[in-house]
Amino acid sequence: MSGEMELETLLTFLKPKLLDGNFVFCTAADMPIDEIMALSAVSTYKEEEGVSLILTESAAKSAGFDTSSLFRCITLSVHSSLNAVGLTAAVANKLSSQGISANVVAAYYHDHIYVPSSKADQALSLLNEFQDY
Repeated sequence: MSGEMELETLLTFLKPKLLDGNFVFCTAADMPIDEIMALSAVSTYKEEEGVSLILTESAAKSAGFDTSSLFRCITLSVHSSLNAVGLTAAVANKLSSQGISANVVAAYYHDHIYVPSSKADQALSLLNEFQDY
């Protein structure tokens, strides 16, 4: 498995990047799979209660989902190993210290942190502080 394992190195080279646009978390519990696939979700996860989706705001609106709770995505540009220990905790602790929720999606190459849209700039600034050490 590839990617960086050492927490200190991960934090030093975090290089968080705020992506454009807003995102919505929603569920498609009663939606047929072909309709779910047509939504072009950023991410999907099958849970016991139904399929959870992360959609762009425009895709969520078009599909009729509630868009009252908007998130921005901060991608951690460092290539972290899926076996690395402590990165999620360090990021969550940093953000929670300022009352910012963090919804973390770990993908193969990078971690993606979804934060409330209204706090995205503050969250990005906080994560950039890791590189100052």
